[in-house]
Amino acid sequence: MVHASADPDYATDLVCTEIALRGGQQALLDGAPIITDVRMVASGITARHAVGEVICLIDDPRTARLAAEEGITRAAAGVRLTHEEVGDGAIWVIGNAPTAVLEILAIGVRPALVIGLPVGFIAAAESKAQLLRSGLPSVTNRSAKGGSSLAAAALNALLYADLRSPEPAHRGPDPAHSSQEQGHSVPRPVHSRPEPTSSVPEVGHPVPEVGHSVPEVGHPGSVRQEDER
Repeated sequence: MVHASADPDYATDLVCTEIALRGGQQALLDGAPIITDVRMVASGITARHAVGEVICLIDDPRTARLAAEEGITRAAAGVRLTHEEVGDGAIWVIGNAPTAVLEILAIGVRPALVIGLPVGFIAAAESKAQLLRSGLPSVTNRSAKGGSSLAAAALNALLYADLRSPEPAHRGPDPAHSSQEQGHSVPRPVHSRPEPTSSVPEVGHPVPEVGHSVPEVGHPGSVRQEDER
């Protein structure tokens, strides 16, 4: 949401819990319907193939008729009609009309999750405060900020985020331990020692006696040397 809005204030303005997020994500994985208050929110859901049906009745003729009969907004009328059709357990994504959030609370909807981020200076912050006090699982904020793009971004974050608890890193078996369990000892590295050099002449090679000089190079009795050049 901070990325979608370029507004770092959401890092402290947003209110949600891990339990609500995990419950909402599981409902999405189970194919729960997604209900939006306006078409713009529905259009912002980027992974429709991965979720259940996306429903928005703001343009339905029945919505306009009910709104006129009851003296309520079309957003509120859409909430009422949709709840009659799908019942409880849905994901509600509200990014425009505070009256949609208030209608969810008024008719006793039991949602899997409410993403309540209506925007504006008239009843937006008040509707969010009532949503927080209701105890319903929700993603919302305390200020008047919000909007359709933010509501859609919150839902998309749930679709793409991995909220599972990280599993401990797998460590392979200790070769020494596993070998001992199977009754095999682990070979230890053998370090060979160089044999000591002996200065004692080998058998068959007489030691020159004192007084007898060793033949010089070039002497007929000398050992022939290889020319290394």
